[in-house]
Amino acid sequence: MPQLQALIFDVDGTLADTERDAHRVAFNRAFAEAGLDWEWSVERYRELIKVAGGKERIISYLNQDHPGFCPADDLWAWAAALHRAKKHYYCQLMQQGLIPLRPGVQRLIQEAREQGVRLAIATTSDPENVLALLEARLGSDSPTWFDVIAAGDIVPAKKPAPDIYQYALHGLGLPPEVCLAIEDSYQGLKASTQAGLRTVITFNGYTQDDDFSGAALVLNHLGEPDQPFKAITPLPQEATYFDLALAEALLRING
Repeated sequence: MPQLQALIFDVDGTLADTERDAHRVAFNRAFAEAGLDWEWSVERYRELIKVAGGKERIISYLNQDHPGFCPADDLWAWAAALHRAKKHYYCQLMQQGLIPLRPGVQRLIQEAREQGVRLAIATTSDPENVLALLEARLGSDSPTWFDVIAAGDIVPAKKPAPDIYQYALHGLGLPPEVCLAIEDSYQGLKASTQAGLRTVITFNGYTQDDDFSGAALVLNHLGEPDQPFKAITPLPQEATYFDLALAEALLRING
């Protein structure tokens, strides 16, 4: 019977609701700085986040909404420069401390550290963005809590491809059977399950209507003792918030 050895977290939408109020805002500020009259609304961004990766998102938007616009001979280099400006604004927002962690995230991370369960991150977000969030919400030393931070362009194919999770598993030196992934979206779920990982979904306002078939458990958030989660799929045991005991139970019934 497998015993839980590691938790692998997605970042955006999983650790914190960064998509709507941080990434989107940062993109819009970068557009304004570049003299572009683009404004990604909350609803438009709901569609755009289906494209993994910031540079890829910019190019997808350009192709869909401004097909006749040719900003540069090297489109990828242009998008990369625009994305660098966006990262600057994102880090500013993180430093302002305006984006809280989602319910249960800090508690679960602390429990894992206390019980010797290893931690990793697997995200398409840029490493700078990941570090900015961790340091702002968990403290300057918090990146060292994670044995692996797999992020950004470190692998050739982004989610829903499984590459980033395979990279994280390789870095941990563990098989997927003893790890649990925590995600928030269909793209993330597809990536993690293709890597052989049992996956807990904590959906958010942008992803609540996604198809989560194949998830080990679907919750609205991880919950707190005084803030119970809402379970959309059956629980393997009675619980009102997600902890390592519930994680172990998931491994047992899915093993």
